[in-house]
Amino acid sequence: MNIQKVTDPAFGRYGKVLEGYDLAGILKEMEHTPLPKEVLYVPSVEELEALPEAESFQNRAFGGLPIQIGYCNGDNCKLNALEYHRSSEINIAVTDMILLLGLQQDIRSDYTYDTSWAEAFFVPAGTVVEMYATTLHYAPCTAAEGGFRCVVILPMGTNTECTFPIGESGEDRLITAKNKWLIAHEEAGMEGAFCGLKGENISIA
Repeated sequence: MNIQKVTDPAFGRYGKVLEGYDLAGILKEMEHTPLPKEVLYVPSVEELEALPEAESFQNRAFGGLPIQIGYCNGDNCKLNALEYHRSSEINIAVTDMILLLGLQQDIRSDYTYDTSWAEAFFVPAGTVVEMYATTLHYAPCTAAEGGFRCVVILPMGTNTECTFPIGESGEDRLITAKNKWLIAHEEAGMEGAFCGLKGENISIA
């Protein structure tokens, strides 16, 4: 699979690189987070949210809306699923990593998605990327030996447990958490998830 760079024009359909943010405190705090063999996602981390840098992301990137800062760490080479939100997501690459991305507009009327349309982008350590609300994404893939660490910034409450009834038809079938619509690949074995990814479960080995 062709792996492009987030600085390439092709990334412009999915998001943009953000500059001018102080990352020193966030990167230092991330050194203390676990790096397991399996992917670990923690939506909200008090130590990250208490940093002075958090206010800058809240005000500049989300226009003053309440945010949560968490992380996604691990060692992964598979697509497995694609999700989207009703908001942008900001990722900070603590280590080199690769993002597999698609467009919400390419989801078919039956809520399936052809994985051959997904594109891969290399994100070097220390880079901040915004992924638009229409960008399909999931856990990063490993780009350096030992795994990846990635900061994840979203509106507060995103990816937390649903506290409302979830419908069983249409787009409602994709809701797996607050502000999270997910389409899984059957090979991933995600219990309860809608298996609408068709084609190869892409691997970045």
